[in-house]
Amino acid sequence: MEFLQPADWAEALAVKAAHPDALPIAGGTDVMVDLNFDRARPGALLDLTRVTDLTDWGTDGDWLRVGAGVTYRRLIDELAGRVPGLALASRTVGSPQIRNRGTVGGNLGSASPAGDAHPALLAAGALVELASVRGTRRVPVTEYFTGPKRSVRTPDELIAAFLVPARPGAEQFAKVGTRNAMVIAVCSFALSLDAATRTVGTGIGSAGPTPLRATEAEAFLAAELPWETRGAVPESVAARFGELVGSAARPIDDVRGSADYRRHALAVLARRALAWAWTDPGGAV
Repeated sequence: MEFLQPADWAEALAVKAAHPDALPIAGGTDVMVDLNFDRARPGALLDLTRVTDLTDWGTDGDWLRVGAGVTYRRLIDELAGRVPGLALASRTVGSPQIRNRGTVGGNLGSASPAGDAHPALLAAGALVELASVRGTRRVPVTEYFTGPKRSVRTPDELIAAFLVPARPGAEQFAKVGTRNAMVIAVCSFALSLDAATRTVGTGIGSAGPTPLRATEAEAFLAAELPWETRGAVPESVAARFGELVGSAARPIDDVRGSADYRRHALAVLARRALAWAWTDPGGAV
């Protein structure tokens, strides 16, 4: 196996163009598991740990741009107020050691339906920045996933960053598993409420072939929330919202849970996330 270690971003793109089959590695929290269990045996590894451009974050107009190499720990410590939903999701990722190494860029690279970062990115309306020697493009995260562990990223492209609105609304994230962290979610859910635009964003994880949005639930809740009065959400509205989230899932039965259980759990998570986001005094709604 060839080991490629570019020193900067320009060299990384050039190396990826010359070796399109090379597997990128940064934190290694997904890649090394696959290698250790012999689930992957690439001809080359593309080590991105020396590419400092990937570890930067900052504003880009109305967006917050976060480099693909920013770790979960830094998202929690440095960006919790800017990406609250993603920070909540990051706290459930693995152990402290994993959070110190793992990245959202790596999560997007593996494109697993169970990736903890994906629902929060969907709810926030994020963009994924892909780059190659041919140029850079920004893809809405809703269009990024194409199937289980598949995405629109081409063989010569690397994930440069992700972008979320610079001024988020109130956001929440919750997942069901045998414990809060160090576990693959049975299912997960993220919610974003933006009073300025009176819009709702959702993200569903581990309950379909790709991470999903519950678009019908979003439209229903946006029309029914008492945005002006900030009054209590009617119980019937919360219940219907949960039902619509559960029905948007496309789960299967597997060793971690049945399809029926996942739909039920998502309905419960949706109602809880709505209650938390609507009443959170730190939220921006």
